[in-house]
Amino acid sequence: MDFEFTEEQRGLVDSTRSLLTAKAPIERTRKLAETEHRFDAELWRYGAELGWPALAIAESDGGLGQQIIDLTLVAVELGRALASTPFIPVVVAADVLAHSHHERKSELLQSICAGTLIATWAFAEFGQPWSVAGLRTRAEPVGRGYELSGAKVSVQDGDIAELVVVDAVLDDAPARFLVPTDTAGVHTRRQQTLDVTRGYCDVDFDHVSVDASALLSRGDSAQIGRTLQLITVLTCAELVGIGQRLLDMTTEYVKNRVQFGRPVGSFQAVKHKCADMRMWVQASTAATYYAAMALDADHHDTERLVSVAKAYVSDAVNRVAGQALQLHGGIGFTWEHDLHLYLRRARVGSMLYGDVRHHRERLCQILQSGVGEQ
Repeated sequence: MDFEFTEEQRGLVDSTRSLLTAKAPIERTRKLAETEHRFDAELWRYGAELGWPALAIAESDGGLGQQIIDLTLVAVELGRALASTPFIPVVVAADVLAHSHHERKSELLQSICAGTLIATWAFAEFGQPWSVAGLRTRAEPVGRGYELSGAKVSVQDGDIAELVVVDAVLDDAPARFLVPTDTAGVHTRRQQTLDVTRGYCDVDFDHVSVDASALLSRGDSAQIGRTLQLITVLTCAELVGIGQRLLDMTTEYVKNRVQFGRPVGSFQAVKHKCADMRMWVQASTAATYYAAMALDADHHDTERLVSVAKAYVSDAVNRVAGQALQLHGGIGFTWEHDLHLYLRRARVGSMLYGDVRHHRERLCQILQSGVGEQ
């Protein structure tokens, strides 16, 4: 695959980085971490003007008609800045909606493009694997609609979303529903996680009644799998951005930190550690872009490539964070230093949508079954 970016993609990266530099300094993220929702509404408004949520939505629905790789480029920059935006859940929910036949699809997608509608995806369930087989939330036909009962965990930005895509089991088959979060019986609670810069929620569905139009699809495990692949790739991209920023922070620090009469970065052992960090970041970047391009191309090997990316990137970026902490020394362990904020997001991101062990086991299953071989 060709990793050379187009002029438009380079412009997207430059404009996104410029906006984040101007509007989302790390000091702002620290302040938002102390607020109720940890959501930068002003930055999201500017991002919508730049086209973030509209990137991969069809032009006929008010979007820009770009690809997943373009979403990936933005996610990398958001990771570098540790920005507090609902970018990933919004674009994932928009992708689900775009592949549905919902009667208000065009209207809702246009609102998402404008940045006035925030949606998220509720998939994970407590103690269950990151797969369709782990679904325990039930949907039952009631009258002319359905009733949802169950509980979801780790719903990103669930406390600020107005709509949530819910995956459930209907007649022993997977089904997807679009549910307004203000519907009676929907209860959202903030999770206490290691990441203090973003909101993650438990969402309970206590006999939630929805009409027939809420059903987006049924019996389509492949579509749910695609959504999981998309959000996994975008999470990898955010981790890559975190790794890039930690590498930059660390190399700058060791060049200026003087000990024993010379910069510590001049010592060979420190150079080796920085070289390892750079190697891990570059390999993570390549694995993530490759997976994103495979998803764009609907490549037969996409599932394997996504698991390769998540398994490697999760491990590598946490190694980068650990090295950064060691090379900063004592100051890196303080609350006042920014390093721990990146480390926290990296730790949580590496666990979401399948940790290293999950994806390595999945790779073993894929290789044993011969999936992706032609």
